[in-house]
Amino acid sequence: MQHFYDGQIRRYITQLIRLFSNFKYKDGEGKEVQIPVLYGDLTRQVSNIIRDQSENKLPSAPRMAVYITALEQDRTRTADSSYVSKVHLREREYSQTDKEYLNTQGKNYTVERIMPTPYTLTINLDIWATNTDMKLQILEQLLMLFNPSLEIQTTDNYVDWTSLTSVELTSINFSSRSIPAGTESEIDISTLGFTTPIYINMPAKVKKLGVITNVIMSIFDETNGTIDLKSSMPELQAFSDAEPNRPKTDLQTGRIEKDGITITAGNYQDYDVLVMGNMAQIVDKGKVGTIDWFKVLDPHPGQYKPGLSQLMLRRKLIEGESGSISINGNITVNELDRTQLIIAWDDDTIPTNTNLNSPSGRNNQGSVDFIIDPGKFNPAASKTAGLRLLLLGAINTSSNVGTAGYDGPDAWKNADNTDFAAGENDIVEWDGTKWHIVFDASADDGTTTKYITNLNTGVQYRWTGTEWILSWEGEYQKGTWRLAL
Repeated sequence: MQHFYDGQIRRYITQLIRLFSNFKYKDGEGKEVQIPVLYGDLTRQVSNIIRDQSENKLPSAPRMAVYITALEQDRTRTADSSYVSKVHLREREYSQTDKEYLNTQGKNYTVERIMPTPYTLTINLDIWATNTDMKLQILEQLLMLFNPSLEIQTTDNYVDWTSLTSVELTSINFSSRSIPAGTESEIDISTLGFTTPIYINMPAKVKKLGVITNVIMSIFDETNGTIDLKSSMPELQAFSDAEPNRPKTDLQTGRIEKDGITITAGNYQDYDVLVMGNMAQIVDKGKVGTIDWFKVLDPHPGQYKPGLSQLMLRRKLIEGESGSISINGNITVNELDRTQLIIAWDDDTIPTNTNLNSPSGRNNQGSVDFIIDPGKFNPAASKTAGLRLLLLGAINTSSNVGTAGYDGPDAWKNADNTDFAAGENDIVEWDGTKWHIVFDASADDGTTTKYITNLNTGVQYRWTGTEWILSWEGEYQKGTWRLAL
């Protein structure tokens, strides 16, 4: 095996030394003195170095020393040694010129991590003190941290699954001196014992992640719209891009024409889909939400990637209009209910609202605040300048307004006490003193499609010439939706 050294145990020791660093004690004069921390027990050689190679000088205190007392394999945490975890990483492009990250994709990698081996690291912390008060100050600051353990992080590497561990206080030796102390040394040593569960990692494999740019495949001869099952092994033929053999799709009807034969475009099992808001469910034999989405995703070519795979919808416009509406969105299966597909719609594919003239100077001119029944809704509580409503019924009638003795409903009067008239499906707006019709349904035959959004619900509608209907939400039959994995 090739030589490698990652300094893993050294990093644990380094973090432990940092854990016990930056503590202070207050001396008799009230000055705060920082306590140094070193690695290693007080061996003869270390002690001689600390004394400056002189027997006439005692080790200085206070001081703390960290050293390893045991390293044992932990069989209780062992796992499958053959397990390999794969992590795919995508970097952002970095500009060496500008010294900053760009909003483009850079290098891609696949990291294969091998299951690490668990060990238990046992360490001691020696606290050197010259008097009891010094020792008690140091111990009080340390002991309050361990109840009974403290977490440490060895690295900030995203793919290091062993970076987080804990340090547990397991033993305390209050003093190394006995009574009588004698005259040999003024140093009193307290020892704290700790255990730390650690992992030793094998080197990971780092591979450059490639991107599929082209898929080449052969298909069966589908001249008659199906596979010829007369022979046990149908002959494979290369697909031709020649114009006469290419299938043609009528976007209005969703039907495919090939070699004079018209077939309907379909999906797996020919399911329909119900789309409401940011959720889609499969419709099977008139029942909604009974089919698991993975029953559709798994047989499809490609691989489902949450947040990256897409649902594509296509809806024909109303009669007399050309073209169709295409709506796309990134999909994620709801793991709590796999019959639900959560969709993040691409706003660029949503039809744009139609701006209506606003007498009050309303900012959002392509929307209404509420859809209401004027016979049951009193606008008095919401009557502020710019209030816009879509009416499900008429307010007065033009034939009644202005006739002798007619007095319309007070809720819909203008500020000057005059009556206001509007028809069903009209959109009206209050400018602060009077009502205005900003969309007259009786005067619009729907030749030009108009879109508005109900701000109260977030639902978009379109005008057909006779009624307001859902713009793109609703049920999509087979051949009008597809998955892009």
